[in-house]
Amino acid sequence: MSEAVLEISGVSKRFGTNLANDNISLSLAKGEIVALLGENGAGKTTLMSILFGHYVPDTGKVSVMGEDLPPGKPRAAIRAGIGMVHQHFSLAPNLTVLENVMTGTESLWSLASNVSAARKKLMAISGRFGLRVDPDARLGDLSVGEQQRVEILKALYNDARILVLDEPTAVLTNIEAEKLFSTLKDMARQGLSLIFISHKLDEVMATADRIVVLRGGKLVAERKAADTSKAELAELMVGRAVHRPVRDAATPGETVLEAVGVTVRQDGVDRLKAVDFHLRAGEVLGIIGVSGNGQTVLAQLLSGTAQRSAGDLVLYGHGIGDLTVAEAVEAGIGRIPEDRNREGAIGEMAIWENAVLERIQRFSRHGLVDRRAGIAFAKKIIEGFDVRGGTPVSRIRLLSGGNMQKLILGRNLIERPRILLAAQPARGLDEGAVAAVHERILEARRAGTAVLLISEDLEEVMALADRIQAIVGGRLSPPVKAEDVDARRLGLMMAGEWEKEQVAHAV
Repeated sequence: MSEAVLEISGVSKRFGTNLANDNISLSLAKGEIVALLGENGAGKTTLMSILFGHYVPDTGKVSVMGEDLPPGKPRAAIRAGIGMVHQHFSLAPNLTVLENVMTGTESLWSLASNVSAARKKLMAISGRFGLRVDPDARLGDLSVGEQQRVEILKALYNDARILVLDEPTAVLTNIEAEKLFSTLKDMARQGLSLIFISHKLDEVMATADRIVVLRGGKLVAERKAADTSKAELAELMVGRAVHRPVRDAATPGETVLEAVGVTVRQDGVDRLKAVDFHLRAGEVLGIIGVSGNGQTVLAQLLSGTAQRSAGDLVLYGHGIGDLTVAEAVEAGIGRIPEDRNREGAIGEMAIWENAVLERIQRFSRHGLVDRRAGIAFAKKIIEGFDVRGGTPVSRIRLLSGGNMQKLILGRNLIERPRILLAAQPARGLDEGAVAAVHERILEARRAGTAVLLISEDLEEVMALADRIQAIVGGRLSPPVKAEDVDARRLGLMMAGEWEKEQVAHAV
């Protein structure tokens, strides 16, 4: 892997007072896989956006195969053989796979589209790299993993020799992630060069040949994967040793929420099927399952955005009807949604506006929002939860994913809720941010908050939960104590294998 296909030389980029990239240089060899590691906001995505032509660097240059790329021209980057797979897919859900792949590849002045040739080329690429998809399938009908395959195929269809993947496993299940990295290694063996941005140290260690670490916009370290460890990488990322918090013993209080035989039917399908659970003050109940098994609907039900078809809900000892969003907030139910960009924040609104959004009545007088009170509230969250990268009046979309998550967590925990619904709370976060979010959740538990943790991450659930239930096909397993199960047994539960002794020892 000695032949350099990519050179980034002395690149710097400033946004106002924020120096996002500070004199960064790195290279990529043919057939090499490089992992780009760093905290949320370290400058990784900015650097890759410069590489792909979305941003123009203030200083420095990018060269492919010895030829300098014109800055700020994505089409020139594509012609040079650079393909970008974004964390949030840039595909049209109403078009077919083939239509998505072909979009933007033909001249507007073409009299006809050569669909037959395009189909033949797509199928050849699909077969070569093992990325099987139905070219005539509507994109919106595909799983998230299949949609990601289409993003990769689109880049390869444009004859990419260098593939850049931004957080490629952020929305994938563990099984989908394993398949993806197996495919990436295959691509590298066939001569493609790859850069992938990730926060997940396990996948970085297992996949990358070389690891480049950014911190505060600077390149602070390069390591061969074989010569480093997860502990060293975590410390390089944040500039200090990182220790995940440890759940201590607790004595749960009274039951604050109970579901008995609850069913939710949507679009003619039972998304939740006669589920039973109870949640007590001062404990974390973990709901573990592969994406798409009903956990999203469960969170919607308890936050007031879905309705029951059958069953009973008991809140603070009283049977209730279906909650509205306002009633859920008023009842002291805080919510960390699984998709912070789509459900947790409005990107074009200011940080302070997002901070007060769910409790707007409290910050309103005579029908007008009290801006001063809202800004003071946002400032309190920013300081108390270490939200970096903006002021109360900055647009929230300018925050990194981890800092946006800390703001969402803060607006819910700053005035302690009685119940916290935490759905995928650490998804896509770096090691330091994961530790911070987990510590806040355990702090809330110690203070008496009842936490319903919904996650696809076995390690996260085992670290935070007192009791665990698996969700499969809209059904919940009997609860088991966290100390009574290991990763293998939880994996079996996630596959629907609920052992007799688990039922007998349900807690």
